Amino acid sequence: MAECITVGEGGKLVVPDQLAIPFISGDGVGPEIWSAAKQVFDAAVGKAYGGRRSVHWVELQAGEQAFQSVGQHLPDDTVASLKKHRVGIKGPLLTPVGGGTRSINAALRQLLDLFASVRPIRYYEGVGSPLKHPERVNMMIFRENTEDVYTGLEVRAESEQAKELSAFVEKLLGRSILVGSAIGIKPMSKFASKRLVRMAMEYALAAKSPSLTIVHEGNIMKFTEGGFREWALEIIRESFAGQFTEDETVSDGTLVIKDRLADNMFQQLLSRPAEYSIIATTNLNGGYLSDVAAAMVGGLGIAPGANIGSGTALFESVHGTVQKYAGQDRANPASLILCGKMMFDYLGWGEAGKAIERGVEETFKAKIMTADLARETEGAKEVGCSKFGEEVVSRI
Repeated sequence: MAECITVGEGGKLVVPDQLAIPFISGDGVGPEIWSAAKQVFDAAVGKAYGGRRSVHWVELQAGEQAFQSVGQHLPDDTVASLKKHRVGIKGPLLTPVGGGTRSINAALRQLLDLFASVRPIRYYEGVGSPLKHPERVNMMIFRENTEDVYTGLEVRAESEQAKELSAFVEKLLGRSILVGSAIGIKPMSKFASKRLVRMAMEYALAAKSPSLTIVHEGNIMKFTEGGFREWALEIIRESFAGQFTEDETVSDGTLVIKDRLADNMFQQLLSRPAEYSIIATTNLNGGYLSDVAAAMVGGLGIAPGANIGSGTALFESVHGTVQKYAGQDRANPASLILCGKMMFDYLGWGEAGKAIERGVEETFKAKIMTADLARETEGAKEVGCSKFGEEVVSRI
């Protein structure tokens, strides 16, 4: 009988051998990439544990599928189930541009308090890349996930709210806002910033990483982005004394703390990627940096991601729904497959995680890939979504 994860002494996850994990297949190409990924997950668990452990998948609804069936893009039952099971995995969900529909992904992060977006970026041999030396890219990005402009605190241009907010700003701060402007608010707190950086530091130390880089735009936004930098250094110096250095010339294996402005970080990612291993940054900067880094090693199609909180995690493919390819068996399932690797590592089922990564590595080495990667890779053999999943399974 399948069981849910519980939390034991010290906040440690207790993971049963017969494990119930909820999934959301997603919109657009979501059902196709989920089908391909699921067969990889089941094969990896079977290979690693020979029947001693298994996953029982629990389907949940969100996105367009949910709206069509129950009239809500994010049903309350889905949120409740994710809270109960603590760990889940999902495909891409569609959020229309403009209008009043809130991002389902952003809502899930805030409702479940998944405060860290964690994105590993590495190169896989055989995959085409715009870089001369993509093999130098191997980093983990920790992005604050609940604050910044993603809170959705904004008002429409020329609305009464915008007029009142403009008047309030002028009265409080003596600053005028151009008439007819839409206005957004960018909240950032010491609490959220510190817990994100603490997680990044703990990971960096456990992984024996050479560096952790704090990325911000504090030279322009003194109290939000600048606050993030200040709070990041504060938690590092308070809680990890003696375990790091801020001297970037040190090369004796001590964790080096680096400090970079976001615009400078973009060009250094491209020109000197080997100098960066762990990055901790704000929500908006982290979204941009993660996608740029993914493009350096082949694109979002091979970029997995996790949203992690305190004892709760939701793993997700980071690309969009790619509506134009829905139902054509052309989408790349590698991002979601590699999310499974992250998920099993998080659960302590590292053998299954290694089996998944090995299967993906060997498939890419054979230059077997879906259209998005094949068109950028000389000598590639193009396969469909389902076939790519089968090829990975055959190498597990």
